[in-house]
Amino acid sequence: MKVLVISAAFPPMRAGEADHAFHLCRNLADHGLDVHVLTTKTNQKMEGLPFQIYPLIRNWSWLDLFTMMRFLRFCSPDAVILLYSGWIYNAHPMITFVPTISKFLLPRTPFVTQFEIVEPSIHWGSILRRAILKMVKQWAGPKGTDVYFGTLFRDSDHIIGLSEHHLARFSERFPFVKEKSDVIPPPPLLYICPERNGASRRQGRASLGVSNDEFLFAYFGFVDERKGIETLLEAFQIVSHTRENVRLIFIGGGKGTLINLSDQFSARKKDYEQQMDELSKQLRIADKVIWTKGYTSESEQASIYLRAADACTLPYDEGIRMNRSSFAAAAAHGLPIITTRGDILESPFVDQRNVLFCPPKNPEAMAAAMERLISNSNLQQQLKNGALKLSHEWFSWDRAVERTINALSKKSLAKVL
Repeated sequence: MKVLVISAAFPPMRAGEADHAFHLCRNLADHGLDVHVLTTKTNQKMEGLPFQIYPLIRNWSWLDLFTMMRFLRFCSPDAVILLYSGWIYNAHPMITFVPTISKFLLPRTPFVTQFEIVEPSIHWGSILRRAILKMVKQWAGPKGTDVYFGTLFRDSDHIIGLSEHHLARFSERFPFVKEKSDVIPPPPLLYICPERNGASRRQGRASLGVSNDEFLFAYFGFVDERKGIETLLEAFQIVSHTRENVRLIFIGGGKGTLINLSDQFSARKKDYEQQMDELSKQLRIADKVIWTKGYTSESEQASIYLRAADACTLPYDEGIRMNRSSFAAAAAHGLPIITTRGDILESPFVDQRNVLFCPPKNPEAMAAAMERLISNSNLQQQLKNGALKLSHEWFSWDRAVERTINALSKKSLAKVL
């Protein structure tokens, strides 16, 4: 089957959406699909990959519409998958009408939209942009057209949400979504190095200067606001006051590296990372905190660091949800995971079976959970086993690819069979 993946985010851009697009395409290709990627011009073409990349779109505005239409005809795929997150398309409404445009040009080609986020993100812009939007709405047909999501829900043949929470939110706004939707959480968005009988762990700890008797907590993911970084640093300070042999590593934060995002977003992100670095110094734990540089999508470095860790801490301000790819990565490495329970708890997560919960924005409670885990080897093993089981059931790439293919129509699957 020839599949076209549309994603404005793609490496070398440093964003979760870019990593998701890269690993989804690689795994689809590994399963025998003929994968083609339409992405942004600044995402330079990468060599040696098992799929084709076309960095053709300038900024995903109305001016790029004709380029996209020409490419759809040129590519003539058996199916189209759009990875949607408003900000990566510069919050422009053009992308929200792509399912309708695709059906106009390729009426027999199934169109699947995979939503990376829940909240809408649209900038109405100038009078000209609004006038063009009004004309496109009239052409697409106003019935069922949404002010924020255009025809993404109406004209997509199938909807993929990354969590139960995502689909619940979508169903509140569009009740018909239940009939054509599926939950496919992101599997680990990194290359996973083999255990090698503990060699990877030893290699990672040696490179980090962590001794065998030190307990290493890991945070994995971008160092962003609302991910509870302040909570984690303050909790670690409490633990380090009573224990000398504890360390904390931030993996993938990108400290000291350039981030290929929009200028304002990049600057804000770098400022926040610097603030957190300063906070660790103010808390007098800087000598116990390790900040790693970012890693490329093709690298095993992040996986080696996760192998080196004894536990993972994910202190999200809003609580854990299935769309958190950082959780998937930690679970795939069999790490006991401490995380936060928000107002919504999705079905796969069970306290003390595959996660250890604490409330968000509560350093004292997180510190207590960290202390409990350090001192209880039975709990460590139970959480390791639970994490690996959860990874197999929900966060495996084999299962994600199988369910993604099943999201396409039977007429496309017939070409594979």
